[in-house]
Amino acid sequence: MKILVTGATGFIGKNLVAELTARGHEVFSSTRDTSEAELQRFCQHAEFVYHLAGVNRSETETDFVEGNTKSTERLIASLNAHENDAPIMFASSIQAVQDNPYGRSKLAAENVLRHEHETTGRTVHLFRFPNLFGKWGRPNYNSVVATFCDRVARDLPIEIHDPARTLQLAYIDDVLEALVGLLDARGQTPAVYEEDVTVHPPIALGRIADLLQTFKESRQNLTVPKLDDAFMKQLYSTYLSYLPVDRFAYDLNVNEDARGSFTEFIRTPDRGQVSINVAKPGITKGNHWHHTKNEKFLVVSGEALIRFRKVGESEVHTYHVTGEMMRVLDIPTGYTHNIENVGTTDLVTVMWVNEAYDPNDPDTYFMEVHDETTQSDDHRRDASRNHTPVGRYS
Repeated sequence: MKILVTGATGFIGKNLVAELTARGHEVFSSTRDTSEAELQRFCQHAEFVYHLAGVNRSETETDFVEGNTKSTERLIASLNAHENDAPIMFASSIQAVQDNPYGRSKLAAENVLRHEHETTGRTVHLFRFPNLFGKWGRPNYNSVVATFCDRVARDLPIEIHDPARTLQLAYIDDVLEALVGLLDARGQTPAVYEEDVTVHPPIALGRIADLLQTFKESRQNLTVPKLDDAFMKQLYSTYLSYLPVDRFAYDLNVNEDARGSFTEFIRTPDRGQVSINVAKPGITKGNHWHHTKNEKFLVVSGEALIRFRKVGESEVHTYHVTGEMMRVLDIPTGYTHNIENVGTTDLVTVMWVNEAYDPNDPDTYFMEVHDETTQSDDHRRDASRNHTPVGRYS
């Protein structure tokens, strides 16, 4: 479709243009720099109009009237001049019911569109948006979330006059879903539709600030938020989008010795821990078992033998894996196990365990995989000396 988006470089507009373009539509992007001739061409050919342009911050009521009400009148006049009856979606605000300059200008624009429908039958979709958040918002302009994210990401303090004050927020992707969905309703009987978007329960400003601080600290404690909570997931994604480009990377603590290294990557309170284990050629790591803790091993580079022996039994079970296989091995409870680098290069293994390591409750017990009755005293001493019971895969 040929789609006109006014306010195309604003918060909603930038996200919507990107989405529509990705879906293959031809987008006419209108901004303050668009010439009158170009705008007329857009109004002549557009099959759907998203009217997002507006003024939401100004010192004078005149600016609100000009940017919100008068601009809507001019857009409709241009469409009618070209006999274009394309549906119009209008970005209004929940403040349209409030008696302030911004709210009055938005309500007046709504009434202009209602009159247009009554006069011509044009389909109109009215959205009264709450506070929005997501990527590409302008700090100190679009939303308090954008401002908070930007300041936390840059190690700047947040000023909150009333931490208990609550906001009702909608996420930009939920807004996009509602807006793009309008394209499927073009054949409906002309009407004025008062549309809704998915909103989250009210949340305190102080709570938002606290969550953002935990996201910042996650690089040190390796945690990730509970992503089954929709708001937490969306806020975390939003926060990351405000990181300065020179702060995308961060270093992990590498526990290294002559045998290789062990590096914790991610820790979660309920979904376990992911680590990267490197073993030099000829090195065997492990030789321990767990009551409840279970693991998954994925060799991504090198060649390994992974051995298991059920506690109390003598039979040893061996798996041969290489980085080319991309084969995951479950490490069941009650089996002592180890992993040996039998290749000529470093062995790199991604290890997941179902619970983050707790030094006060490691649930890790040293026991060699090979039946000790068949091993030499020297072999047992070497294995014991190479074992460091600190919860890392040693």
